[in-house]
Amino acid sequence: MGRHREFDVDKVLDAALCVFWRKGYEGASYADLVEAAGVERPALYSAFGNKEALFLKALARYDERYLDYFPEALEQPTAREVASHHLHKALELNTRFSDRTGCLGINGALAASDDAEPVRQALAKFRAAAQARLAERFERARQEGDLPKAAKPDVLAAYIMTVAQGVAVQAKAGASRDMLDAVVEQALAAWPVA
Repeated sequence: MGRHREFDVDKVLDAALCVFWRKGYEGASYADLVEAAGVERPALYSAFGNKEALFLKALARYDERYLDYFPEALEQPTAREVASHHLHKALELNTRFSDRTGCLGINGALAASDDAEPVRQALAKFRAAAQARLAERFERARQEGDLPKAAKPDVLAAYIMTVAQGVAVQAKAGASRDMLDAVVEQALAAWPVA
């Protein structure tokens, strides 16, 4: 008979999420994860599997706990409000915690070794899925006359995601929230009008 797990899996997952958010996938050592989680390495392996599996669970947790603004953005009444909500809320999240600035989905593994390639690809798919949802919403806006007929929803979605990702990188690099807010406003000033 196996031993009963003697720790709160949710708390351990939250601790691992913070380590990955702060250090990225490859920057987070198993020693970092064990220390933050407050459990022994075998227990961490037993509960979550290998580091890659733990990271993917942490990414899902990040999506669930911190990216609730994204579905809210898609429900905004106009395409510009979708873009504005998404960018402002992403900026707020990227600068909310002084110990883990930026975005786990961006900073997790932009550049990775061959061993981390599955994580890099998982993050690329994670970002691409969000971009596809934005493109669908902007296509609907175009069909409803909220965007000009000549608007390219896929390009607008890529534009908004690129600005949001740039904000995440700049937040991680220490840019001020005021500067990044000005960048978001500048990006929104270029929004097409029907």
